[in-house]
Amino acid sequence: MTAQMPKMQRLLRVGEAFRPAAPVDDLELFAGRDKQRDEVIGAVAQIGYHVGLYGERGVGKTSLARVLAAIFSQVDLERFQSVMVNCSTDSTFETLWGDIFRRMEIEVHELSPEGVRAALEGLPGRALIVVDELDRLEDDESLTLLADTIKTLSDHAVGATVMLVGVATSIDGLIGEHASIVRNLAQIEMPRMLPDELRAILQKGCDHVGLRIESPAQETIIRLSEGLPHYTHLLGYRAAERAVQDDRNVIGLNDVNAAIPKAVEGHTIQNDYHRAIRSSQPGNLYREVLLACALAPKDELGYFTSGQVREPLEIIAGRRLEIPAFAKHMNEFLSPTRGSVIRREGKPRGYSYRFSDPMMQPYVIMSSLDAGLVTDDQLIAMQTRFASSPTHDDPTEPEPLF
Repeated sequence: MTAQMPKMQRLLRVGEAFRPAAPVDDLELFAGRDKQRDEVIGAVAQIGYHVGLYGERGVGKTSLARVLAAIFSQVDLERFQSVMVNCSTDSTFETLWGDIFRRMEIEVHELSPEGVRAALEGLPGRALIVVDELDRLEDDESLTLLADTIKTLSDHAVGATVMLVGVATSIDGLIGEHASIVRNLAQIEMPRMLPDELRAILQKGCDHVGLRIESPAQETIIRLSEGLPHYTHLLGYRAAERAVQDDRNVIGLNDVNAAIPKAVEGHTIQNDYHRAIRSSQPGNLYREVLLACALAPKDELGYFTSGQVREPLEIIAGRRLEIPAFAKHMNEFLSPTRGSVIRREGKPRGYSYRFSDPMMQPYVIMSSLDAGLVTDDQLIAMQTRFASSPTHDDPTEPEPLF
């Protein structure tokens, strides 16, 4: 049995099962995203159709893309190739397609939309070509050429599917001003994960290690993850590691509580958080206001209003604070001085806010819990209450004039 393995081997399995720092690329360990997976497979099955996969940072887009590439590389799918490349800030159309064709072991002399089409037409079978982190591609001309390539591949019914993957809130945000290719793209949004999908991650991970996770421990991890699988993997890894180190086969709530400070300390986002809340003024409210922003009711895109910050702030601070008392803090969170941790959209008296990096929201909650700024009981009560709250403000509530 897995539980009878040597401790070192079990610890290695913990690292295989829970991967907070790297995308999941093992089909056996991948969990959730059945709907999006099936939508991509359906698009790939249609010659001339391509895919635009978009969503917030940290929702698992790259993991899904890697697993799909693995699915289409299986030996029982004859004459089907798959390849995945990443964009960087200095990528160009030529460097991207040069990398793609090198991985496919194809020699191409003309790296233009028509040259790419001619090369892909000559393939003996079908292909899935994944272009990840498209949002990092800064060269507008390269994006235009990529759009032209997708259009000519569709117009000529070439048996190769291009899958564009990147951080965006809409397909327009992913492809920019190239609406002409929208009809050739299956537009697939990756929302935050549902609780059942996060439970599946934990269950698959625990099965791989030979562990069982108790319900309170599981539900705490799900609640703190805020729908982002990165934090499910991070807390799952730390809690499972602790159980294995103690030669136990069950992950309990104590393991999760002990995992929280380890998850907070040394996280890549730690410096950004401290930059946002740093102040030499005694009694300042930066930590409290940022936590209230993290807990405020939000719409499906993560937006909240200043009025919605007021109620969680009252619970956190222990006293009623009206908008003018924390308007300064929210205004400063917009500034580069505090890392622009919050961004604002709309017009005066109708502003909406959201975290610039969605990964910050769960981090703020976990860090505040670890620091004793909020108790677990208060956190559960607020998350339960505000999750069911309406996401609009009282129309009579004045917005602060910043």
